[in-house]
Amino acid sequence: MNRPFTLILLLVIFAASFAQSVFTQVPDKTAITILRAEDERRFDSDISELLKEADPAVRARAALAAGRIGDDNAVSSLASMLGDKSFSVSEMAMFALGEIESAKASDAVLSILRRPLVEEGLRARAVEAAGKIAAANSKDPRSKELGEAILNTLDTEDRKGDSQSRRVILLALTAALRARPADAEYEIEKYFTNKDARTRADALNAYARLRGKTAVKKILSILLVDEDAVARANAARALGAAADKIVLNALLNAAETDDDLRVRVSALRSIGSLAEPATADRMMARLGSIFEQYKKSSNAHPVEQNELLEAAVAIGRIAAGTKDEKVLQELKRVSETLRFEASEVESAIAAVDPAGYWSYAVQRAGKGPNTWRSMASTASAISSIADFLKKEENSETRNGIAEHVSMLSDLRAGAPKDILLAIPSFVQLIADLDPPDADKLLRSYLSSSDIFVRAAAASAIGDRPATPENVKELSEAFKRSLETDNDYNDAQMAILSAVTRLDKITAGTSLALALKHLDYLVRRRAYELVAEYDLEKEFPDARLSVGTVGKATGNANRQGQVLNTSDDYKRTIARRNAGTKAFVTTEKGKFTVDLFPEQAPLTVDNFVKLAEKGYFNGIDIHRVVANFVVQDGDPRGDGNGGPGWQIRCEINTIPYERGMVGMALSGKDTGGSQWFITHSPQPHLDGGYTVFGKVNDEDMMTVDKLVRGDKILKIEITRTK
Repeated sequence: MNRPFTLILLLVIFAASFAQSVFTQVPDKTAITILRAEDERRFDSDISELLKEADPAVRARAALAAGRIGDDNAVSSLASMLGDKSFSVSEMAMFALGEIESAKASDAVLSILRRPLVEEGLRARAVEAAGKIAAANSKDPRSKELGEAILNTLDTEDRKGDSQSRRVILLALTAALRARPADAEYEIEKYFTNKDARTRADALNAYARLRGKTAVKKILSILLVDEDAVARANAARALGAAADKIVLNALLNAAETDDDLRVRVSALRSIGSLAEPATADRMMARLGSIFEQYKKSSNAHPVEQNELLEAAVAIGRIAAGTKDEKVLQELKRVSETLRFEASEVESAIAAVDPAGYWSYAVQRAGKGPNTWRSMASTASAISSIADFLKKEENSETRNGIAEHVSMLSDLRAGAPKDILLAIPSFVQLIADLDPPDADKLLRSYLSSSDIFVRAAAASAIGDRPATPENVKELSEAFKRSLETDNDYNDAQMAILSAVTRLDKITAGTSLALALKHLDYLVRRRAYELVAEYDLEKEFPDARLSVGTVGKATGNANRQGQVLNTSDDYKRTIARRNAGTKAFVTTEKGKFTVDLFPEQAPLTVDNFVKLAEKGYFNGIDIHRVVANFVVQDGDPRGDGNGGPGWQIRCEINTIPYERGMVGMALSGKDTGGSQWFITHSPQPHLDGGYTVFGKVNDEDMMTVDKLVRGDKILKIEITRTK
């Protein structure tokens, strides 16, 4: 284990153990009161009074709860705690202000950042909060002040030399990424030569995401000589974002020879983004080399798959429109080996020969196997060349594809699972191709038996003209969804958003129904739409209608409601004093997750209950993004599935380092059963997704081998006192 990682690991352990040592001091009865309020998203006297408790552990825990609940009525109370005699309390109060993301907290945050002498932890949390608030309120004049304060913080720390605060710098770099103040890249660039590897890596991450272009030589040096793999990987990303083709040779060398997969895939992505035809031969050689390694593997899903997909995407971009027969032949061989199920490879084929892709797709469909994944990958590939197909000279091909796809409308009312799961991709394809009868075709899917087909159709219609037919059928589809959709609320949310976007006046009826819904998330979405479309006069009580998360009372629909009982809270609180681990067995080996029941008690409890029921056993890993995450927990397999309920987010102060386990979301408080593990530090996820566990560095060697299609064979839970 190298020294930089050891330092990072110690910081993560410190963050977890700090919360453990503080929060375990909270009496059980008080802890349950806080937990129930968080679960109900309720900020009232239960929490506001605890913010004044004599015990600093209780005050800190109540402050975290206020942040998680997200009610801006807590802002003044939290702001008054920034001068608390306990540093842990003032830091948590500031963290909570950042989580609430209200512009009302701007002055409190700025006052801390502008003071010359402030405790390190409070400064760190203040600059973090500045980034979150500025990003959430970009139109507020104070967002500019917050952005300037972030840059001033980075400049101040840089001037301190050896006495600078690593903690402040790391949070300030991510804050700059979120707030995006003018000229942020110049302050970020100062940290490219920092002695600390993690600081260099985070600076490069922020610079790449801001698409800075002024420091190519410095970044190139990091790619060539830095000992830290994450820094090299982020340097490769930043070079691609800078769009300077002078770096191509260095990127090609990194893609071919670096000993760390994270660096190689980042280099491949940047080479693809630069799309220089002169690199085609070397990239084809690299693709061929990876493919040969892939074919030699004895695994059903070789580990080389992750890198193979990245190489295919890159060559598809480099050879786009060339119809290069050598490139097409190799890509088609790769696609066939992958059972035509990799949308990345199919889209690469379509990019190289957009005029010939449809004929190829029809021919290979006749060879089989025609799984839902292969069908979906074909649809995605055609969508990727939709602009080409919409040109006048290609109208015959486009109309032929649309006619073929329209035949799938016969499946809108129900279809076998292996076909139905592909339909959302074909719905999107119709929208992308935009044939003359697109509206009619899309509306036909609003009666599908599958919630996600209807959600896809509604989203597509919402981007189309506001015809009376579109508005009417969306309104009717929303009413039907209220009667039928018990396991998921995705269609309800999509339809409500679409009908309001097309005709906010006619949408009034749907919004009124939504504001009375049992599902807290639907009510909240309705309120957000009322605010977004200036409908406060029509719905003066919309915000009050959102209310809190209600208790489920035996109704079939369990979405956006509290399912936990008093016994559940007691069991959850009891777990905080015991070590809880998840032993995960996969087709590639085993790894252990150390769960964090103190930092994310209800999330851990939900995960444990699902695991002990065997919920995860046999589920495919449906998503792997190299150098980002491995994601599992979807029983459908298409990225949309869940357990039939949603849990509230439990955002905490633990950062997303390598090996952190988090809850996947489609929006705030929408977690259920999908979870992910990070391949490398992902600071932009901090404060947005619940961290509820960690995989140690040794076991991450198993996680690194996982690819899309591998299975979780079983998950076993153990507890130790």
